[in-house]
Amino acid sequence: MTPTSDGPGTLVLAATPIGRVADAPPRLAEELATADVVAAEDTRRLKRLTSDLGVSVAGRVVSYFEGNESARTPALLEALLAGERVLLVTDAGMPSVSDPGYRLVAAAVEADVPVTAVPGPSAVLTALAVSGLPVDRFCFEGFLPRKAGERSRRLAALAEEERTMVFFEAPHRTQAALAAMAEALGGDRPAAVCRELTKTHEEVRRGPLDDLVTWAAEGVRGEVTIVVSGAPPRADLDTDPDSLLAAVAELEAAGTSRKEAVVEVAKRAGVPKREVYNLVHGGRA
Repeated sequence: MTPTSDGPGTLVLAATPIGRVADAPPRLAEELATADVVAAEDTRRLKRLTSDLGVSVAGRVVSYFEGNESARTPALLEALLAGERVLLVTDAGMPSVSDPGYRLVAAAVEADVPVTAVPGPSAVLTALAVSGLPVDRFCFEGFLPRKAGERSRRLAALAEEERTMVFFEAPHRTQAALAAMAEALGGDRPAAVCRELTKTHEEVRRGPLDDLVTWAAEGVRGEVTIVVSGAPPRADLDTDPDSLLAAVAELEAAGTSRKEAVVEVAKRAGVPKREVYNLVHGGRA
C-alpha cells in the first residue's frame, strides 16, 4: 500500500478476543483490511482470526513476538515514519499488556508518531469484574517471577497493598503461585482464580487463598487470571484499651449511638468488634 500522507503514519494497537471471536470489536476487521502493515504475535493465529472474521489482509504481515520484538521495532518505526499505518495485534487481549508492544509504543511516542487503539476484550478487566472483589481501586501485576525466591520477594512487597491485585499465571504454575500468595499475604485473603474467561469451559473459583491452593492441587488448565483482595486498611487508632474506650466515648458525645460507635472504633483500630464491645460493657466506658 502507498501511504496517503506526507507526515508520519499511525500505530494502532488492536485488542483481539480472549475467547469467543464474536467478542472482537467491530473496528478490528476494518483495521485488519486497511492497514499497511499488520504486526502479529503469531501469524498462524492471525490467519485463523481473519478467517473467522471473514476479512482479508491486504497489507504486509510480519511477526512481532517476545523473541524478535527488539530487533523488529526499528523497521516498524521506519514504516511509521514513512507514513504507513501499522496495526499491532497479539494472541489475545490488548497489545503491550503483558504482551509484545511496549517497545514499539515507546519508540513511536519518542518519534512523535500518533498512537491509537481499538479497544476491546481484556482479561484484566474481565477477571476483575467477575471476581466479586472490590473494583474501585486495583493494580495489575502481570506475571509473577518464575523463580521461587524472586516470586516470594515480589509478593512480600505487596503484602500491604490495599488495592485489589490482578495477576496472570501459567496453568502449570498456578498452585505454586497461590501457595506463595497464601504465605506472603495470608491464607485467609479472599481471591478468585478465573480460568478460560469467555470460553466454553470458563470457570471462576472464589475463596480464601488456602482453599484455592487445595483446589489447584488437582491441576489447572487453560488461560489463568488471578484476582486477590487488597490488604485491610492500616489502623489509624491505637489498640490499647484506654484509646479504644476514649474513641467510643468521643463518638457517643458527638451523637453516635453506642452500637455504631463500637463498630466504627473496631474498624478504625483493626480489631474484632467483640473486643471493643467487651471493653465498653465491662464498666470502663
